[in-house]
Amino acid sequence: MEASLALDDDGSRITQARHLVAAFLGKAREHGGLPVAAATVEIAQLIVSELVTNARKYAPGPALLHLRIRGPMLRVELWDSNPVIPSPHAPDPERIGRHGLEIVTALAHAVTTESTALGKRITADLALNPAPA
Repeated sequence: MEASLALDDDGSRITQARHLVAAFLGKAREHGGLPVAAATVEIAQLIVSELVTNARKYAPGPALLHLRIRGPMLRVELWDSNPVIPSPHAPDPERIGRHGLEIVTALAHAVTTESTALGKRITADLALNPAPA
């Protein structure tokens, strides 16, 4: 299963991206018979919100959000036109803002970034149905 959303400079795309994640994971659960935890939907929406917000804030051009089920994992990919590979800042409870990549890294099973011909791609993987802690 896969789904994509092209993102332009319109800030409403963040809401659309969050709705896409919920609908996509709902379809995976209902029609695909996949075990998708309710918490996974919320975590995936937060991850997408952070990635899309960062793309809108730091990338000058269009972006593309792509969702894909890979075995027991959801893969969230965001391509944007900014070639600068972000790095998380050291934790600082007094810092205002710039916590997006920290949040994504803390919530996802794995996060990778790579340069592409037209910018970069950030990939976050998370379990559809994580084991209880």
